[in-house]
Amino acid sequence: MTALLALNDLGQLFGLPAVQRSGIALLIASIGLPIVGVLMIGLDVIPARFAVMHTALLGIALGLVFDVDPTLSAIALSGAAMMALAPLAGRPGGLSGPMGLLMTLSIAAALLVLSISGVNATGAFELLWGSILATRRIDIVLLSIVTLVALAFFFARRRAIGLLLFDRETAVCAGVAVGALTTACLGLTAVAVASSIRLTGALLVDAVTLLPAVAARNLARSFSSMVAWAIGVGVVGNGIGFLLALWLDQPPGPVLVSSVAVLALLSYLPGRQRGIPAPALH
Repeated sequence: MTALLALNDLGQLFGLPAVQRSGIALLIASIGLPIVGVLMIGLDVIPARFAVMHTALLGIALGLVFDVDPTLSAIALSGAAMMALAPLAGRPGGLSGPMGLLMTLSIAAALLVLSISGVNATGAFELLWGSILATRRIDIVLLSIVTLVALAFFFARRRAIGLLLFDRETAVCAGVAVGALTTACLGLTAVAVASSIRLTGALLVDAVTLLPAVAARNLARSFSSMVAWAIGVGVVGNGIGFLLALWLDQPPGPVLVSSVAVLALLSYLPGRQRGIPAPALH
């Protein structure tokens, strides 16, 4: 009886505009953002999401100071900062050092901006932690644009991206403009992560980016199928997590991550893993 009442309540919740906006935003993000997770794994820049989170906080602080939409300012600054690091990708040590420097400088600058300007730091951090039930129409528009760009980028440059993710030197020998492509990949990664912060919060953004890609890497046989698997896991895992969060009346962010993480863990079961042979470009 209790379960039936809970299901009835769940149906009533979906009649609320806030829940409808949240569900639409999550579906859109689950389609486009797992592609970014594939890029992060392939480029070996998984820590990039932490750099984006710190840079996004600085963008939020600047947005609050100059009366600009904080989400837009966070996206713009994060994208610009990550693209500026792209020329360092080919150097020994890769991007780990520069990203660490970016993280440190960004958080220091954000705290200085908040202190000097007198802006409420609590409000800035609340925006960074996000809440899917606070999704606005502008957030849906932004996520839709990011998703369309991610899909278009993948289909238009699928072979070149596959070569870059497999081996940078191989991509150079094949005539791929590695520098420009790396810049585009890092820029898309930053914009996607920053635009999804309102959904799950900065610390739980992996639910729509990295975790679906982790599962896909174990299940796919090619680069294209890895992207398809990542999208499938993202849509199913986040969909289940969203329903469970509403049904159990729990914070959506942790439940979303837990749901997608379970699917990622299942992909490691014996007999489930396939792996991508090198190089998988079709």
